[in-house]
Amino acid sequence: MKSSRLLSILLLLQTGGRMTAGRLAEELGVSVRTVYRDVEALHAAGVPLYGDAGHRGGYRLLPGSRTRLTDLFAREAEALVLAGMPGAAEGLGLGPHFADAQLKLRAALPAALREHVDRLRGRFHIDAPGWYDEGDEAPFLPEVADAVRTGRVLEVRYRRWREPTDVDRRLEPYGLVLKAGRWYLIAGPGPRTYRVDQILALTVTDEEAVIPEDFDLAAHWRASRTDFHQRLRQGEAVVRLSPRAAARLTGAAARALAATGTPEPDGWTRATLPVESTDHAHDTFLGLGAEVEVLAPEDLRDRIAATVRTLAARYA
Repeated sequence: MKSSRLLSILLLLQTGGRMTAGRLAEELGVSVRTVYRDVEALHAAGVPLYGDAGHRGGYRLLPGSRTRLTDLFAREAEALVLAGMPGAAEGLGLGPHFADAQLKLRAALPAALREHVDRLRGRFHIDAPGWYDEGDEAPFLPEVADAVRTGRVLEVRYRRWREPTDVDRRLEPYGLVLKAGRWYLIAGPGPRTYRVDQILALTVTDEEAVIPEDFDLAAHWRASRTDFHQRLRQGEAVVRLSPRAAARLTGAAARALAATGTPEPDGWTRATLPVESTDHAHDTFLGLGAEVEVLAPEDLRDRIAATVRTLAARYA
C-alpha cells in the first residue's frame, strides 16, 4: 500500500542517508517514476525532504528529521510483538534488556495501538522445542553470545560424537543460530558448526576474531541446512504399511507416502520412503513393529529379519 511505501522511504533515508531515486526504487521493488510520485506526495505532506541534482545527487532528509514509533501501522506493531523471543533472550543473558525494550516499545505506541498489541500478546505463545525435546542445557551460552557480540576468540573443550570424543578447539565465533530449541555456534576456521550444549569448558581470550567481510550468517545457515537435508536422505526403501503405521508417519516420510502410496487389497499401502542409512532405517522400521513390512532393499530386509529372529529366540 502507498502509505506503507511512503514510510519505508522515510526510514530508508533516515538510516541510509542520501539515496538516489534509482536506489530507492531498487530497495522498494517499484519503478523510478513511482518513487518520483511518492517524493512529491511527501513534499505535499510537509515532510522536510529535498533532492540534489547531478551525478552525486539524491534525496535526503533535513538534519534532525526522524520518524517516530507512533508512525507504526497496526500490522507492523503486531509483527514486532510476535517476533519477540523472551526464551532466546534469557538464554543469551539478555532477559532483562529484552523486557526493558518491550516496555519502551509499548510505552511509545499510541494508546489504541498499545491496547491492541496487549490483547494480541495474550493470544499467541511461542514454544519452539518439540514435544519430546525440551531443548538442551547450554551453560556456556551467555559467554558464547558475549564472545559473538565482542568478536573475541574462544578456547573450548568440545565433545563430539566420534573418537576422540573430547577435543580442544580454538574458535573464531561468526554467529549463533537457534534451531528447534538448540543453539549452534558457527565459527572459524572453516567455518564449522558446533552445538553450544556440547561445550564442556570455555575461555574467552583477548584475541580478536577475524570474520570474512563477505560472510553472511543467514546465507551460510541456509546452505548448511540444504546440504544436511541432501545428505540426510541417502536412499529409499520400498515398504508395505498398515493403516496404523501409515498414520504414524510424519515429515518427509508422510509426504513420500502421499506421493507414492498405492493401496493394496488387504488394506495396507505400498510406498517408497526416503531413508538416511541402513542403521537408521533398521531402527525406525523396527519401531513400527508388525505394522510394516520392508520389501527392499534386500540388505535392509535381511537385517531386520535377523533382528526379529534374535528377538524371537530371546523371548521364546
